[in-house]
Amino acid sequence: GTRMQKDLSGIPPQVRIMHNLFLFLAILGDITQKGYEKKRSKLLSPYIPQTQETESAVQKEHRNQTPAPSAAQTSAPSKYHRTRSGGARDERYRSDIHTEAVQAALAKHKEQKMALPMPTKRRSTFVQSPADACTPPDTSSASEDEGSLRRQAALSAALQQSLQNAESWINRSIQGSSTSSSASSTLSHGEVKGTSGSLADVFANTRIENFSAPPDVTTTTSSSSSSSSMRPANIDLPPSGIVKGMHKGSNRSSLMDTADGREFFWAAKQGILGVRLRRRKAYPVKEALEDPQWFNMVPQPDPNQPKPEGRQMTPVKGEPLGVICNWPPALESALQRWGTTQAKCPCLTALDVTGKPVYTLTYGKLWSRSLKLAYTLLNKLGTKNEPVLKPGDRVALVYPNNDPVMFMVAFYGCLLAEVIPVPIEVPLTRKDAGGQQIGFLLGSCGIALALTSEVCLKGLPKTQNGEIVQFKGWPRLKWVVTDSKYLSKPPKDWQPHISPAGTEPAYIEYKTSKEGSVMGVTVSRLAMLSHCQALSQACNYSEGQTSSRDCPHCEPQIYVTNVMNKMHTISVPYSVMKTCPLSWVQRVHAHKGSVSSCDAFLSLFQSHGLKPEAICPCATSAEAMTVAIRRPGVPGAPLPGRAILSMNGLSYGVIRVNTEDKNSALTVQDVGHVMPGGMMCIVRPDGPPQLCKTDEIGEICVSSRTGGMMYFGLAGVTKNTFEVIPVNSAGSPVGDVPFIRSGLLGFVGPGSLVFVVGKMDGLLMVSGRRHNADDIVATGLAVESIKTVYRGRIAVFSVSVFYDERIVVVAEQRPDASEEDSFQWMSRVLQAIDSIHQVGVYCLALVPANTLPKTPLGGIHISQTKQLFLEGSLHPCNILMCPHTCVTNLPKPRQKQPGVGPASVMVGNLVAGKRIAQAAGRDLGQIEENDLVRKHQFLAEILQWRAQATPDHVLFMLLNAKGTTVCTASCLQLHKRAERIASVLGDKGHLNAGDNVVLLYPPGIELIAAFYGCLYAGCIPVTVRPPHAQNLAATLPTVRMIVDVSKAACILTTQTLMRLLRSREAAAAVDVKTWPTIIDTDDLPRKRLPQLYKPPTPEMLAYLDFSVSTTGMLTGVKMSHSAVNALCRAIKLQCELYSSRQIAICLDPYCGLGFALWCLCSVYSGHQSILIPPMELENNLFLWLSTVNQYKIRDTFCSYSVMELCTKGLGNQVEVLKTRGINLSCIRTCVVVAEERPRIALQQSFSKLFKDIGLSPRAVSTTFGSRVNVAICLQGTSGPDPTTVYVDLKSLRHDRVRLVERGAPQSLLLSESGKILPGVKVVIVNPETKGPVGDSHLGEIWVNSPHTASGYYTIYDSETLQADHFNTRLSFGDAAQTLWARTGYLGFVRRTELTAATGERHDALYVVGALDETLELRGLRYHPIDIETSVSRIHRSIAECAVFTWTNLLVVVVELCGSEQEALDLVPLVTNVVLEEHYLIVGVVVVVDPGVIPINSRGEKQRMHLRDSFLADQLDPIYVAYNM
Repeated sequence: GTRMQKDLSGIPPQVRIMHNLFLFLAILGDITQKGYEKKRSKLLSPYIPQTQETESAVQKEHRNQTPAPSAAQTSAPSKYHRTRSGGARDERYRSDIHTEAVQAALAKHKEQKMALPMPTKRRSTFVQSPADACTPPDTSSASEDEGSLRRQAALSAALQQSLQNAESWINRSIQGSSTSSSASSTLSHGEVKGTSGSLADVFANTRIENFSAPPDVTTTTSSSSSSSSMRPANIDLPPSGIVKGMHKGSNRSSLMDTADGREFFWAAKQGILGVRLRRRKAYPVKEALEDPQWFNMVPQPDPNQPKPEGRQMTPVKGEPLGVICNWPPALESALQRWGTTQAKCPCLTALDVTGKPVYTLTYGKLWSRSLKLAYTLLNKLGTKNEPVLKPGDRVALVYPNNDPVMFMVAFYGCLLAEVIPVPIEVPLTRKDAGGQQIGFLLGSCGIALALTSEVCLKGLPKTQNGEIVQFKGWPRLKWVVTDSKYLSKPPKDWQPHISPAGTEPAYIEYKTSKEGSVMGVTVSRLAMLSHCQALSQACNYSEGQTSSRDCPHCEPQIYVTNVMNKMHTISVPYSVMKTCPLSWVQRVHAHKGSVSSCDAFLSLFQSHGLKPEAICPCATSAEAMTVAIRRPGVPGAPLPGRAILSMNGLSYGVIRVNTEDKNSALTVQDVGHVMPGGMMCIVRPDGPPQLCKTDEIGEICVSSRTGGMMYFGLAGVTKNTFEVIPVNSAGSPVGDVPFIRSGLLGFVGPGSLVFVVGKMDGLLMVSGRRHNADDIVATGLAVESIKTVYRGRIAVFSVSVFYDERIVVVAEQRPDASEEDSFQWMSRVLQAIDSIHQVGVYCLALVPANTLPKTPLGGIHISQTKQLFLEGSLHPCNILMCPHTCVTNLPKPRQKQPGVGPASVMVGNLVAGKRIAQAAGRDLGQIEENDLVRKHQFLAEILQWRAQATPDHVLFMLLNAKGTTVCTASCLQLHKRAERIASVLGDKGHLNAGDNVVLLYPPGIELIAAFYGCLYAGCIPVTVRPPHAQNLAATLPTVRMIVDVSKAACILTTQTLMRLLRSREAAAAVDVKTWPTIIDTDDLPRKRLPQLYKPPTPEMLAYLDFSVSTTGMLTGVKMSHSAVNALCRAIKLQCELYSSRQIAICLDPYCGLGFALWCLCSVYSGHQSILIPPMELENNLFLWLSTVNQYKIRDTFCSYSVMELCTKGLGNQVEVLKTRGINLSCIRTCVVVAEERPRIALQQSFSKLFKDIGLSPRAVSTTFGSRVNVAICLQGTSGPDPTTVYVDLKSLRHDRVRLVERGAPQSLLLSESGKILPGVKVVIVNPETKGPVGDSHLGEIWVNSPHTASGYYTIYDSETLQADHFNTRLSFGDAAQTLWARTGYLGFVRRTELTAATGERHDALYVVGALDETLELRGLRYHPIDIETSVSRIHRSIAECAVFTWTNLLVVVVELCGSEQEALDLVPLVTNVVLEEHYLIVGVVVVVDPGVIPINSRGEKQRMHLRDSFLADQLDPIYVAYNM
């Protein structure tokens, strides 16, 4: 109950997180409502006093009785809401019938309650919400450390306590499951079956178990164990014990901020989530034999949908136009007649805002002023020989709506001067909504002149020097003021030229299409005349009557008709209509026969003497002018026709009288009969203009002399709109009379009455069904919205996402609306639309007040709003996406087929007809070497030999940020330094041979000396990255863990670091009392070792290499002396290294190939290494490139983070580099050391950027290594350039490789990871069957080489894992029974046309990605980087992106580098792109600050750390959106 939620504030956050998780699982349908209630009460019982239990039950019952799904206090009586009527413009949406329907629909939903997670947003993001509306999020995120494992480690004692309290039922929930340990695997994200399984998944890791394998260092005290499906989820526990708790269960604590009472229970029976289950129809899949994945995802029609059953309609004719003897030959003649014979007769009365008449224009005045204007336009603007205007030119008319008199004078002045007026609205700003398109129309009409009034001209926006601004997209215009005092009186003998009306254009009326483009509908003088005649006949107009009209621009026609009949028009300004709809007597201008607006109007004014038969709705459109009008009635005549139609039928385009459910009915009123002299037919809205059946709804087409004749200057579109010849069902034309498409949807009912049900522009086609935007707006408005949104400020449109249209609703939120009110209104609108229209809303967004683009009349500019939505600049303040409920056309999840068995597949070296996918580097045995190094088996011996042979040869140079050498080491210096360290180890450390020693040094020569000191003493060095002084909490635990796991007997370090390890700050992060012996090597005694240690065999351990993978696994591998030797030799041969060479290294020296290049290779090959610590680059971006230039380096090694720093930081500094004289043409190979798929985009932008300063595009390449073998590929100096291929992303998800051409849709560019090193063999294997696969087939990369590591270094030696990862055999096809090591990476080998160094054809190895990082969703395998690449492209403000899964949901985290108001723009864009390109529905979108996504020193994203931080609620996100 509500009190219960209020009292949750005292509960530990972890328990709250669990509670929220249940809530979310309940929503996903993974827990029943009952189960949820049960779990909830159990979970919270220790914290909530017993008395409340009974109270909450009472409240629960009470809540069941309130119709609103919210808590009682938020639903005020609906009567109160209804008294507030909207403005006159919104009346067309308002209907009491509709409101009742919506209330009834919502009441249905309350029977079964459901919880909906409310999005969380940072307080500062939107100033809109009042202070108490949302609780500030927890801001406990630790300060970030850039280079290192930026990791927040926190699970306080509160967690352990709450875990104990909750332990009993947690354990109970686990018992029923068999998946308690495997569920924690990152790969086990298949659809969860049943409740017990999903709970087991959640609580799989709540017990501490003793496992063995590489330990996990996601955090020290709490962590998720995340391992791959290949490796059992085994965790080594260091002595301190890592609590594996809160694995997937935790969740953003304000997911439903329980402490705030934010819970919304609603609808499951046929509510949104119910609908999701009910409507998940999977469409039949047309499976091609070879490729069962090209699904037909275009929504298929429902076979049971209602179909039209009537006969084909016949065109309906209006009564013939009567012949009147004194009908004038042209409209101008009528004006001349009345202006000269009836000069005193009033023509137009303008009213002011209060409704008082301000000015009456008489026919005499209209004639004389129009005449003056016509004369001025033709004779006074230019010179006699070069007039500015010629007859037939087009001019713009720019007059405000409240100045009908000036407009009328200007309109007739243009007609008299035979120039063509183009009335447009007054532009308000330089960038009006749709203004650019209006400018396009003006330009295409060749308009150079705009007529306006003096008052209007003063109000136009001006530049600083007083000129009118150049409106965006407009041609240069000359402005002419038409006030009388500026016009010249024509001479007595001047008469305008009035010819009989023909088909020449009279005026151009603009029309905005659904897409936002503006077209000019050209109306001929004849059509204008005929239209007047038809209207006069239809309305029985005669001389001297009065009519009223609002808004001149859309329809100059009504003025025209009135002049024709010498009538008196009263113009009611739009603003008056909003406040007091005055005397609309003759004609209501409605786009849709909306009963509600006519009825509401009638009921309001009937008491004031308005007669029902005086209301004459009509239907008009820009193209067809007046389509139909109800003839003025005779008092007491039968009331107009009404149709109560089924909404469901309407959505299929058929007319069915509604019977089943009064809530989903639409009542429409007729708009009278066809115009006199006209003919009407109804054609199918899409495809060829086929005549509809009598019970089918289609587009109304009209054939008459009164319509428009073309879109100005657009011949093609004109043909399809103004010259339509209807066809029958066989496709043959019916008659030869051309019709005009009116843009209105409707049908012809009994008695030839015309009914309009909507506009083509408002048509939304979703899954083959038609919905009308206006109807959806009406439903949205019928949901009580007083507190939340502005009436009439709702836009509904559809966007095309994933093979179908999706409905988007955008509304303006009131500034005083609270988060809860808005969220509740949104969830109710979703239900109402679902219930009444049976269609899901894809996205519902609320934007701050007054931010939607406006049309000139103050409505919403729909196409502009849609454009802003799609480009991510709408800036919503609240958003709810429902892709799970709307997207029903996803392909079926893939069912894995049982693999082919090993039997009968192999034929020689072919697998199923293809060459086996294997590749090898050069054979070491065949390479002749006359090198003295070969006689030494141990690196320590080589160093001693070099110290004697070339004592002064400098091996290492260390640079600082300024580029100056701070330290060098010659062979002899290094040897002596190593000796001293070895003697200290013996004297101070009392170490024995074989003891492990942790080396804790910043990147530099000291680290190298310590490494060789250990070898001299027979100890096993373990290099560890030092902790970051500013971020000990995140970095020190990793150090502690490696010290513990490696069982180090001693730590060698510097004095500074030694003090740090023992400091008070360090004590807060780890236990500092139990460090092993710490020795600082700053001041060493000069002592010679009695003798250097020599290992008995080369198989002995040389060093341990510890590294944390991106999935948070800490693994240490054992490197033997023979492996070290082989590794150095392979690199030496590949890169042709010898003592006269120099290489520059800008890498971290702690593990993998980076360590080997930094510490080992120079001693082996004798070349000089220039060492550049990457952190120095942050202080001086030029350091690396200027060093390369200064020393004319041919080979340089870096990491992706270094390359990215240079690309981003030096992007605009290339000229500076040139002026500094930096030239990179000396570089032969620039190698990125990586353990991932090559980042081609980054490499290419780096190459392009520095091409101007001499960098050869061929120079940049990458390496590939893994934990089992740190160097598998390295480009080197000889051999062909790295090749690239395009593969199909869809196939890749199915674990298949399909090569495609460049530019193919959904293609992915892959590059070879350098050349395979000498002595290395690679084979591609199916990870399930362990059998080899064929050429260009995807599988796991297995490697065999003399420098493969000899196993994992763990506390409990797990034999099975060792054997599986380091000494495994193919299940068939390998007679030699080679021992392979498994890299854990997916890839493929492809034989190329190139020639390798050996003379054979070159086999290229392509790395696709690490197996344990992949996400298994919908039965397919996704590589996170592919989804992230798509997301990063969608908006300029996305700095970085990372994805992971949580339960079965895909979570996308994006870093926002723009302003926080853009945060919510990203939610629909992210959802759209992942759906379009990857066929996945995003579950949660998290928007965070830049720098939150943790990245390690190799530049790899630590997605598992991010996931833990998300679940532990440490991200302090700007916004979290939960997609429904």
